[in-house]
Amino acid sequence: MSEQHASPPYTTGMEKTLENESDWPDSDTKTVVDIYDDDSVDPVYRAKAHILSSAIQEVGMGRYQWYLFVVAGFGWFSDSVWPILAGLILSPVVSEFHFNGPFLSLALNIGLFVGAVFWGFGCDVWGRRWSWNITLLLAGVFGLAAGGSPGFITLASLMAVLGVGVGGNLPVDSAVFLDFLPGSHQYLLTVLSIWWCIGQLIASLIAWPLIANFSCPATATACARSQNMGWRYLLFTLGGITLLLCFIRMFAFRLYESPRYLLGKGKDAEAVAVVHQIAEFNGTISKLSVEQLTAAGDAVKPAEDKAHNQKRILAEDSKFNLRHIRALFKTRKMALSTSLLIALWGIIGLASTLYNSFLPYLLASRGARFGDSSYYITYRNQVILSVLGVPGAFLAGLGVEVPYVGRKGTLAISSGETSNALLGWNCGYAFFSNIMYGVLYAVSPEIFPAKDRGTGNGLTATATRVFGIIAPVIALYADLSTAVPVYIAGALIIFAGLLALLLPYEPRGKASI
Repeated sequence: MSEQHASPPYTTGMEKTLENESDWPDSDTKTVVDIYDDDSVDPVYRAKAHILSSAIQEVGMGRYQWYLFVVAGFGWFSDSVWPILAGLILSPVVSEFHFNGPFLSLALNIGLFVGAVFWGFGCDVWGRRWSWNITLLLAGVFGLAAGGSPGFITLASLMAVLGVGVGGNLPVDSAVFLDFLPGSHQYLLTVLSIWWCIGQLIASLIAWPLIANFSCPATATACARSQNMGWRYLLFTLGGITLLLCFIRMFAFRLYESPRYLLGKGKDAEAVAVVHQIAEFNGTISKLSVEQLTAAGDAVKPAEDKAHNQKRILAEDSKFNLRHIRALFKTRKMALSTSLLIALWGIIGLASTLYNSFLPYLLASRGARFGDSSYYITYRNQVILSVLGVPGAFLAGLGVEVPYVGRKGTLAISSGETSNALLGWNCGYAFFSNIMYGVLYAVSPEIFPAKDRGTGNGLTATATRVFGIIAPVIALYADLSTAVPVYIAGALIIFAGLLALLLPYEPRGKASI
């Protein structure tokens, strides 16, 4: 297919990007601009996806999407709370169990890696709904169980299984939320990272009094369980909160299967039914019909398919295969985009794990000379840093919609802010890294087409988890009493910011299909 025929005919003349809600057409015009300007996406799927995107835009941002904003945020909350937990409990756990500290982070990150692979790729095979609920359930159940661990081996094993659940939150929840969003409100995927900031803040707020008041002194050489219950109370509390959020998802909110996922499976009638159900929930109507999707697909269907009256299933059913992966490397531009996103996630996964896992331990060990109050000071500072990150999510949501800045510019700017002073760097990191995560969490799902979105999210999440495993291995051979891991994290973040400028697609003002 030549370049000029890459876009379906009803997008001709729509070179202007749709930069605000008033620019978005209603579904009657069937004019949707996506981010692809080549043959990166199957033309039949692309044609149908344009019709579906127009229909979702017609339904608008209603009650269903706002409720989804809340319950999808539970996954961000979990993805924030549990990965930093290894750092929050590291010092008192080492005092009690006497092990080499990085092994705890290693166990958790191995679980996160398995979860990213299994749930990320799986949600493109068996759908979003099962993954949506099971991931949060695993985190809550095994988080509670980890609080009763009698020794390090049990704790590490339970943390690894917990990580299998948590590892699926990011790839699955971002795909679910984006699949239901009208194109004019895709920036909300960036704002959704406010839940990540809230999770970090709540975990730090709970850890502060529990670790400070129910732990052995940081200078203690012997530490009995009865004197060191703070980290256990923290696990019980966060595990209970996660289970509560899981039950709200299961019983207080009905998640429909993604219409974009169904479309990719060739289940046009089911996709149309879901759009009508959402419209009814929002108190509006949708004019979408199966005939519209069929006509759009037939208009661009290859001649041989028409001759044989073949039904094209755009995403394989019920089994794992490489079709979804190959789709993300179909053209040179798509391959470059996918490769850069994988690299970005890998670099940032290494940097964030080094920072979040070992900064509390570093601060506690450096503050030990101040006596029993060192834990109090350490976790107080952790709370302050968490508070600084909250405004970052809102600024990220604004930045991605600024003309000439967009997703790529905001990501590059936020990743490049650091300081040579440890304290100033920590404050800057907390603020700007939350902007960076907010944008990165959004731009990756936006670039991947919905029929392969779970797989794309799985690839990027796998990259960040693989390098998350490497981080504690580095720490095993590094001097944790120095700030070296923290400064390495800063250098990696700067490099990631520069790399972001090379992304070939800019989703700002364009519909994700």
